[in-house]
Amino acid sequence: MRKVFWENPYQRILNTKVAMVSGNQILFEDTIAFSFSGGQESDKTTINGLPVIDSKKEDNLIFYTLEEGHGLSVGNEVVMEIDWPRRHRLMRLHFAAELILELVTRKLGLEKIGAHIAENKARIDFAFDQNISFVFPDLLAEYNAIIERDELIETGYSYEEDQRRYWKIEGFAEVTCGGTHVKSTAEVGFITLKRVNIGGGKERIEISLLDDSRGRE
Repeated sequence: MRKVFWENPYQRILNTKVAMVSGNQILFEDTIAFSFSGGQESDKTTINGLPVIDSKKEDNLIFYTLEEGHGLSVGNEVVMEIDWPRRHRLMRLHFAAELILELVTRKLGLEKIGAHIAENKARIDFAFDQNISFVFPDLLAEYNAIIERDELIETGYSYEEDQRRYWKIEGFAEVTCGGTHVKSTAEVGFITLKRVNIGGGKERIEISLLDDSRGRE
């Protein structure tokens, strides 16, 4: 299965063919629709105008669930389309979270115990028994400097056989990650950080895009 969302995460429409049908679960020859992985939410997707209501990964394949009466058969040509504004926010928030995680790891050496990237905000959870907000000024100063330098974000395979991916900023970091990414740090943009105490020696950092009011409370 060719995953076009890695080759070109900016592609919004794809012509592809049905490779397998099992009830309401459909496998396509190619896909542009990212399925939940690594904390990043799935794309909102339509197939010939029909909404995808769920998706799941099995090995290196992605199966998409349509509603009853989809009428698709093996070999049918279809048009797959993603909700692009949502995808673009997910890409930006995903990489913002990746940068904050890398900076927190360097500064405090904390263990990440959870993460989630939605279209309105991202969050990262850490095992930490102090108020983590004391590090926010330093985090934002370093983060903003990376954004302002407009660094190129490289992506590719670490191991193509098992489809392990990475992102890389030359001279900064190379990190294993199978999400979708923008091309440069300037495109990610500036952010705000919010501390949430979730109890039990756990701290959460919530990340919102500064130019997107959806993430604000």
